[in-house]
Amino acid sequence: MQEKVTPYKNSSLGKKHQVAAMFNNIAWRYDFLNHFLSFGIDTYWRKQTIRVLESEHPKLILDIATGTADLAFAAMKLHPEKIFGVDISSDMISIGRDKIKKRKLQQTIELIESDSENLLFEDNKFDAITVAFGVRNFEHLEKGLREMYRVLRPGGTVVILEFSKPKNKLVKTFYHFYSTKICPMIGKAVSKDDAAYSYLYESVEAFPEGGDFLRIFSDAGFKQVTCKPLTFGVVSIYAGKK
Repeated sequence: MQEKVTPYKNSSLGKKHQVAAMFNNIAWRYDFLNHFLSFGIDTYWRKQTIRVLESEHPKLILDIATGTADLAFAAMKLHPEKIFGVDISSDMISIGRDKIKKRKLQQTIELIESDSENLLFEDNKFDAITVAFGVRNFEHLEKGLREMYRVLRPGGTVVILEFSKPKNKLVKTFYHFYSTKICPMIGKAVSKDDAAYSYLYESVEAFPEGGDFLRIFSDAGFKQVTCKPLTFGVVSIYAGKK
């Protein structure tokens, strides 16, 4: 089971509602901080995530925890007929919709404010499902994965990009210092949210990454599950088929 780490320690709200509130608070600076704090490498990570699906040519894609739709934009390289993006943060969705309009992609990408653990789609609908930095924010990880399995068509693929823990001692030491000292300081100064970027590291530490996640992934029904670490293990790409 995934440890229940929440953004706001003194809040009586459940994790799901706290996460929605947190992303609403930082939405106006989310894209800037993503690129700045990752030194721009987050763009590369998303491209590598979408490459997993290149040989499958999915026509209907669901992007879960879509945020401001950056992974949905990366998925346009696959030339899909339609991408639905879902997220529980109304402010993130609003910014994503503005970005879609600027790119004139309203006919292809549609964002919906929705709970990823209770998807508003019928069974066996999507050719592929993508998630970037979203599953560790689920209140009930197993339930969220089972929902993905439900709406994915037989033979379809789920690809998940998520933070993981570096194994190299030198990289691990730098990563720990950067994540616990630098990120929270910059994140607080820029986003004006005291907790958001401390929660980032805490949620990564609590997440069952690597082999532990693959076992949970398999238990949700997925087959041929794989894990590919990137950038010295700072992130990993998980893939599984229905």
